[in-house]
Amino acid sequence: MSEVFEGYERQYCELSASLSRKCTSAGLLDGEQKKQKLSEIKTGLEDAEALIRKMDLEARSLQPNVKAMLLAKLREYKSDLNNLKTEVKRITSPNANQSA
Repeated sequence: MSEVFEGYERQYCELSASLSRKCTSAGLLDGEQKKQKLSEIKTGLEDAEALIRKMDLEARSLQPNVKAMLLAKLREYKSDLNNLKTEVKRITSPNANQSA
């Protein structure tokens, strides 16, 4: 497997876990604290998207047998990222605190 891909993958997994924790804590905050946490989360989401793009480019440059395996992993990461985005939308909706 590609060391470059593995490096991006490690960064993505750490970032994803951090974003998940931040989403949980943001759901418990309100006012300025919540805005600040959401700003951190949005920046993190952009970083995560960039890492996924880099992993995608790296995976596509590899041998077909390795490429297929890495692209399957990438689909999982994209799904994970979409779940995080959905969670952020839920947190930012006006009635998020009432549904928690």
